[in-house]
Formats: sequence, structure tokens, C-alpha cells
Amino acid sequence: MIELTLPMPVSTNVYYRNVQGRTIISKAGRLYAQNVWSHVMTYHNHETPLLGRLSLEITLVEPDRRRRDLDNFCGKSLLDAMQKAGVYQDDSQIDLIKIVRGGIEKPGSVKVRIEEINERV
Repeated sequence: MIELTLPMPVSTNVYYRNVQGRTIISKAGRLYAQNVWSHVMTYHNHETPLLGRLSLEITLVEPDRRRRDLDNFCGKSLLDAMQKAGVYQDDSQIDLIKIVRGGIEKPGSVKVRIEEINERV
């Protein structure tokens, strides 16, 4: 099991940008992935990617009381950033995701608990 506390993810609404008819990851999305990589390397000493089937429990700790859709903040940007940081090999390994709204604490964060599971759920 791995437990990570990571920076608040960027919303899916700002994760992608269309440039000349192509969809790309925005500057904010690329910066978020770099921040996650830095956090994983600095605070979590994670050495090799997980290779098996995975279950994730994600708790979003919001910075304020504004309304947010959980799936916009705990979806693509977070999963891709953890993959790029080497937490797991590929997000296709994930068979179960549970997303929970946590408390309110500035500047906001996301707590992720990752467990390897024996087989697909």
C-alpha cells in the first residue's frame, strides 16, 4: 500500500487546450504533473512503479467552500500525473477508484491511498 498527499489537482476544465485543431495538455496541466513528480520524489521516496492491478481511494481536501465536481479534480490530471511520476506503470492498471470529499484546508490537497489487488474487480 502507498499513501500520498499531493497538491490540489487542476480541474479537467483547464487540463486540456485546443491549439490549431489539436487537443493538448495545457501549461497548467504540465506544471501540475511536474509538481506531483517533485512531491513523489521528495516526500514519498517511491522507487519503482507498481505493476499489478490497483485500487485507489482519493480524498479531495478543498481549499475553500466553493462548489466543485469531484470527478473534474480527481480524474485525468491526477491519474496521469501519478503515472508520469512513476507511482504505477499505466493508469489502465486501475480497476477501482473511490473518490471522497474531505475537509477544507488551504491550500487544498489530495490524499491518495493505492493498494495492489489480486485480480480485476
